[in-house]
Amino acid sequence: MLPVSVIIPCFNAASTLARALESCLAQPEAAEIIVVDDGSTDDSRQIAAHYASRDPRVKPLSLNQNSGAARARNWAAMHAECAVLAFLDADDEYLPDALYDATAFFASHPQNASIRLNIEFCGFPDEVSQHPALDKLGEKLVCTVPSSLVIRRSVYMALGGFPADELLRTAGGEDMPLSRALSLLYGNPRLSGRKGVRMHYHPGIHAQKFFSINMGFGTDPHPESTAQVHDLQLRLAQRAVASVEELRGLRPFSRPS
Repeated sequence: MLPVSVIIPCFNAASTLARALESCLAQPEAAEIIVVDDGSTDDSRQIAAHYASRDPRVKPLSLNQNSGAARARNWAAMHAECAVLAFLDADDEYLPDALYDATAFFASHPQNASIRLNIEFCGFPDEVSQHPALDKLGEKLVCTVPSSLVIRRSVYMALGGFPADELLRTAGGEDMPLSRALSLLYGNPRLSGRKGVRMHYHPGIHAQKFFSINMGFGTDPHPESTAQVHDLQLRLAQRAVASVEELRGLRPFSRPS
């Protein structure tokens, strides 16, 4: 069993954080669970502290001000002790054996950089949950959202983590550059079979916008901004790929014998 550091960015998630933490504690592979409070003004910090007092695997961190989920994830990754990282949003939850499936994949595929867990979409409006294209579009979405990602820490750090760009933070899409870089370099594979993550619907969730546009019952209200976001995502992904390629070409330091 490979130990995993689970990273949970948290901003005003008092209503869902306990559920997320309970789902992590039920995973034997979760050797540490890092909750990064991103300047919350509700009881999120107290909830994280309560769970830390119950189980030493829960390790709270705090940012002095709200800085966005990307910065929170990257800050936690700097503190993570395990060689494998998993990311879970504070309003999502792991399903049974999620991290077992991920670590079993790494054990049988030691050359793979990452794996994606399948997602169960919970509580979405009927127009989404009953749409015939849900499964196909869901498979596409799975390969980008942070809660599905389990990745080797070395790869995550080499790629620079999630880009903390203000445009991506406000418009959405902080996860795409890393996903695209993984696809270009390593394939960004997805597990088949059972679901590993339950994504809960709430108003304004990025997945709802994705489904709405791609299912044809919604339109992008800001197409020019979206084009800027896509261009930035591509440039950041290409930059991450170039960095890894450069590292591959560098000559390792040889210590004198």
